[in-house]
Amino acid sequence: MSIFKRNSFDASQPALLAEQLSAGYPGNRHALSDISLNISGGERVAVIGPNGAGKSTLFKAIVGLLQFTHGHISIHGVDCYSSHIYVGYVPQQSEIDWKFPASVFDVVMMGRSRHIGWFRRPRKSDRAIVNDVLDDLSLGDLANLQIGELSGGQRRRVFIARALAQDARVLLLDEPFAGVDQTAEQEIIDTLDTLTNQGITILLSTHHMHNDALHFDKVLILRRTVMAYGPPGEVLTAQNLRAAYGASAPVLHHGDDRLMFSMDHDRDS
Repeated sequence: MSIFKRNSFDASQPALLAEQLSAGYPGNRHALSDISLNISGGERVAVIGPNGAGKSTLFKAIVGLLQFTHGHISIHGVDCYSSHIYVGYVPQQSEIDWKFPASVFDVVMMGRSRHIGWFRRPRKSDRAIVNDVLDDLSLGDLANLQIGELSGGQRRRVFIARALAQDARVLLLDEPFAGVDQTAEQEIIDTLDTLTNQGITILLSTHHMHNDALHFDKVLILRRTVMAYGPPGEVLTAQNLRAAYGASAPVLHHGDDRLMFSMDHDRDS
């Protein structure tokens, strides 16, 4: 059975609701301040902002890797402390050891760890779920490869598969387009289309703004707080970009009924 058919949630509840969220680190307790978001099930939201804007911090707070200091987060109406299992997190690729001796199948099986429990072996049902995920994302033929042998696009898809294997219904992807070529970028976009068609909610941080207007329902401009949030055509304005990026704001172009940008920015935290 397909991975996407196993869970159902109350469609009347936001897939992700953050209210007056503040979070930070020792020595920088105000990395994020007063973040409020309401994201419906199946929506795709691009998160953009300058270096140090807090995009990775926001993701880590949502997924529970960073304790927030104020506010509230719920996933499909359930407090985040009880629903973390339904939030999948795909970190920046620089945080992953690609020389680690693990196969594609092994990495995706790691997503089942909360279900399997400590010091227990995967059950037949766990293996079936992993195989379902691999098939759904067209990775079945790569199951026995070591992860370092994969292309950039394949690597991203494997970690998306790991998140789905844990039963994630909200998926956070931190800079998945960074350092990939156009072929890999299209592979990732095709995978996002597959997930969206199955009702998975996606938050994706990126500097590739040309994708934001074409492939996302909403855009969040972040600079420690919400600078703008809404449909791309309303958010991606010269005024909003200057407010967020200052002198380094990308140049906005209008043409063929699409928004285009003359530059991308480097990786941020």
